[in-house]
Amino acid sequence: MTARILIVDDQPDIRKLISLTLQHLEDAELHEADNGGDGWRMAKDLKPDLMLLDVMMPGELDGYQVCTKIKQDPELAAHTKVILLTARAQQEDLDAGARAGSDAYLTKAFSPLKLLDTVDEMLGRME
Repeated sequence: MTARILIVDDQPDIRKLISLTLQHLEDAELHEADNGGDGWRMAKDLKPDLMLLDVMMPGELDGYQVCTKIKQDPELAAHTKVILLTARAQQEDLDAGARAGSDAYLTKAFSPLKLLDTVDEMLGRME
């Protein structure tokens, strides 16, 4: 079964790095959005299995808000895992991610291997 993965980050270089890292996954369909509002709208349409979601984005919704909306939506909450991505690694940031309902939290700059391991874990692909 193909896993739908939605990458939401306002930084094109970060989106590209994540896409290049994940393109080697078999049976993964990658989608991208460059802001929280578009990410939320795409999530409602795509119903992704996994979202990689930047916390700090300009515009109508930040990553915490999008995560909260995903986890409160009955159609999405049941099967969409959310990995929050951020440069902020203070305890209050981690707590905010937990309150928003995130399934995992990666701090930038994360290694591609750590990203792949976390994605595999979220998609239930760990051996």
